[in-house]
Amino acid sequence: MDYTKLADRPIGIFDSGIGGLTVLREVHRQLPAESTIYLGDTARVPYGIRSPETVKRYSLQNSMYLMDMGIKLLIIACNTSSAISLYSIRNVLDIPVLGVIEPGAKAAVAATRNGNIGVIGTEVTIKSGAYRRAIHGHNGGIVVYEQSCPLFVPLVEEGWLNDDITESVARRYLKGLKLYGIDTLVLGCTHYPLLKDVLRKVMGDDIVLIDSGIEKAKNVRNILKDLNLLKRDNKGTFRKYYVTDSPDRFIDIGKRFLAEPIEDITSIDLTSLEMAI
Repeated sequence: MDYTKLADRPIGIFDSGIGGLTVLREVHRQLPAESTIYLGDTARVPYGIRSPETVKRYSLQNSMYLMDMGIKLLIIACNTSSAISLYSIRNVLDIPVLGVIEPGAKAAVAATRNGNIGVIGTEVTIKSGAYRRAIHGHNGGIVVYEQSCPLFVPLVEEGWLNDDITESVARRYLKGLKLYGIDTLVLGCTHYPLLKDVLRKVMGDDIVLIDSGIEKAKNVRNILKDLNLLKRDNKGTFRKYYVTDSPDRFIDIGKRFLAEPIEDITSIDLTSLEMAI
């Protein structure tokens, strides 16, 4: 495919729900001229408790829908889907497909001073070992400690970002990581950046928090530049949103993640793709 003819096409991003908006926020901040299409699979969230086979099926459906919208690059903003589905989707699509794990792992390796890195995420992401493998791919001598934190997602979506309950839950989850003396913590779920204040309070001000959304946006910019796919100006730039359930909750909670209004949003049905996958 001749990528140079695709520069004005949108970037596609999908997540199991709302959390990927933290990645989209960074894409908008770092690449304001780019058009974007975001798909939140809100009818089937969360992916973090699904089987790997189910995550792959859902992720491929999301990807094919976005491909039909004429995207030039796909970002899998969901850590769970990145851990389970990235290579399967790359084998099917003929455009660049990027996950959020590799940039976060690379940034963590660069940031650590004592070689002890912590990773927090959903149960499926942690069980997959994807971050551990990615970190060791850069430096096999680093010690990686992992902890699933399933209650963080509902707490964030309730808006309890600095609540005493959230801090208590964080202290319980992160007690072991503190004992291991990590100096770098990878936020292996797109919801977790909204808990940075609580995480620093629990882990201490010296901890380096790795936000995969920030690292992913840097990665996207570099890849688009290398492929001559960067949109040259903001003429015709648009931002569209699709969800698989009622958009009301997505609009309400999503503003907290995106830090800007969500306007052009459509509810869609992906079940028609079941037979095609």
